[in-house]
Amino acid sequence: MQLSSYTFRDGLIRFRARWHSYLVQSGVAGLTTFLILLFLSAENAVVIAAMGASAFIVFARPFDLTARARNLIGGHMIGFTVGSLCALIPHESTMVGLAVYSVAVGLSVFFMVLLYMQHPPAAATALGMAIRGPSEEAFAAILTITIVLAVVHLVLRSHLRNLF
Repeated sequence: MQLSSYTFRDGLIRFRARWHSYLVQSGVAGLTTFLILLFLSAENAVVIAAMGASAFIVFARPFDLTARARNLIGGHMIGFTVGSLCALIPHESTMVGLAVYSVAVGLSVFFMVLLYMQHPPAAATALGMAIRGPSEEAFAAILTITIVLAVVHLVLRSHLRNLF
């Protein structure tokens, strides 16, 4: 297996050629993140991080499999469901809690791959729900935000480029 020889210089060359795409897509990612922060409170820090990572995938790599609406929405719904179910497992000791959180991530990866809804940031959603526990607020926020990301991606798709 050969390692990529992509260098910082190569990145600058690509940036010079596509600077407009870099600025616009990064700006849309920032705006989307602002919307995410309006919906979620600081109590949902892990979910906020997962949504930020989703915005990166959708706007930096818009033509990757993981940026598709099915993967984005489905992956986060799998993460929410698996994490919420794992949160119901009693875990009074630290070690059991760590095991439960790890199982949530592992199972979310398993089901995302099995159901062909791979979206890596959704594993963080599973972790967040396993740690925090399910809530209607978190579910509504995750669903709304993933739909907004998917719609913005769909509407802007013809104007987007993979940035690297």
